[in-house]
Amino acid sequence: MDAIWTTFVEWLKGFGAQAGQQAVDAGTQIGGKMAEGVGAAASHLDMTSLLALAAALGWASGFRLYAVVFLVGSAGLAGWIPLPEGLQMLQHPAVLAVSGSLLFVEFFADKIPGLDSLWDIVNSVVRIPAGAALAAGVFGADNATMAVVAALMGGTLAASSQAAKTTTRAAINTSPEPFSNIAMSLVEDGLVVGTVWLATNHPLVFGVLLVIVLVLMWIVTWMLFKFLRAAFRRLRALFSPESAPA
Repeated sequence: MDAIWTTFVEWLKGFGAQAGQQAVDAGTQIGGKMAEGVGAAASHLDMTSLLALAAALGWASGFRLYAVVFLVGSAGLAGWIPLPEGLQMLQHPAVLAVSGSLLFVEFFADKIPGLDSLWDIVNSVVRIPAGAALAAGVFGADNATMAVVAALMGGTLAASSQAAKTTTRAAINTSPEPFSNIAMSLVEDGLVVGTVWLATNHPLVFGVLLVIVLVLMWIVTWMLFKFLRAAFRRLRALFSPESAPA
């Protein structure tokens, strides 16, 4: 009886070891296939895709910096976008928690007339350098030359979109009704999502559209700047001592 029991125990041990080894082998195969999938996805990020991603991050940061950080980090964590090594810190839970909290605050602050312009002024010192840093992170330290080029490009694009956003909101706030302000804010929210998606899926189309949009933005910014300057002159003349009744 003891011999039968011993034989049965030894058989269980052998069966368990064999099953465990098969599980390890299966896990290794699955892990290898996942690694191959990630590698294949990352291989699609050629120079054109990397430049498009860098431009998208810089340009969108001028509108919604915290939305860009949270969106890209979440997409990378979910495996929707193969993030370059220099941007993988955006997937960290601490970064996602902070950017998500600031995104929540900005979503509502950006839709209140007056407060949105104040929010833009305060965050203007953050958006431009952050846009440059995010664009540079696309190439990382392995390609220092392209990282510098991307930083210059990202900072310039962030400054352009920031200027367009600030002047547009200041002009809209001259109207007493809040609906145009809310509508413009929702358009900017959609622009961030659309920009990141288009840059990662259709980089060439994104590049062409970005050039067109930049030209239009510069024209609109200049026109709105002239409008605001004339409006400020009229207000200053209205409240000047010379215009006061005798």
